[in-house]
Amino acid sequence: MLLTCTWEDTLEVPIFQVDAFTERQFAGNPAAVLLLDKYPSDSVLQMIAEENNLSESAFLVSDQGDYRIRWFTPTTEVPLCGHATLASAAVVLEKLEPGRKSVVFHSASGPLEVSRSEFGYAMDFPMRVSAPVAVPEELIRALGVVPVEVQADRFNYLVLLENAQSVRSLAPDIAGIARLDRGGVIVTAAGDQGFDIVSRYFAPAKGIPEDPVTGGAHCALMPYWTGRLGKTRLDAFQASRRGGILHCRLNGDRVELAGHCAFYFTGRATIDLLSESTVDF
Repeated sequence: MLLTCTWEDTLEVPIFQVDAFTERQFAGNPAAVLLLDKYPSDSVLQMIAEENNLSESAFLVSDQGDYRIRWFTPTTEVPLCGHATLASAAVVLEKLEPGRKSVVFHSASGPLEVSRSEFGYAMDFPMRVSAPVAVPEELIRALGVVPVEVQADRFNYLVLLENAQSVRSLAPDIAGIARLDRGGVIVTAAGDQGFDIVSRYFAPAKGIPEDPVTGGAHCALMPYWTGRLGKTRLDAFQASRRGGILHCRLNGDRVELAGHCAFYFTGRATIDLLSESTVDF
């Protein structure tokens, strides 16, 4: 048996775990935020995200007063993530540069500005427009219910159910959702308990069976619901087990998503960068 490893370098970097879209710990959506001098290889970033074992890890690199940002689930890199961006803004504005009022993150989805808000932090994200589609039979089987309506964009199915209780009590076949031809399924209905809308989000194909709170999903939910409800400001609740609150506003082709954050821990991660590995059994 031959086992040979050589190590190029070791990183010791600040790491934060932040619960996003909540005012208290152990609710909302937890994200890891790591501050780097530069990006290592994609494989290293993916291994870190898998080790963190959270729905998203955000990796920040300072860039001329702004920050570059990348997001990884435990299994893949994604082009946009709301809760990890909100968590990253909390890290910058509360821990790294507490005198700042806003920060811009440069991402695969373009520049994303986050500012202090009466609701914590407000993000400016691109809108995602969906269109009606025929209801796929495999989607009905995976959800275990017949939707009122189904729309889709290139990322997700958006499924309307009869009422908020149907969303809250849904127990889908996660393996069935993973086999669909979209990366995830947004399930939604008109709100209850004082909220305009409720939703849940399932993305097992991206390593996230159910995401606790999903900013990106609300980039699609906002244009979907504003015409139906006749207003551009909505209070949304994502009805996962942890739950989370989003204060949303549609502004042209942009969506403002606002919410609070709660810090869980601050520390340092020591990361060995593996440059070569040979295993022969």
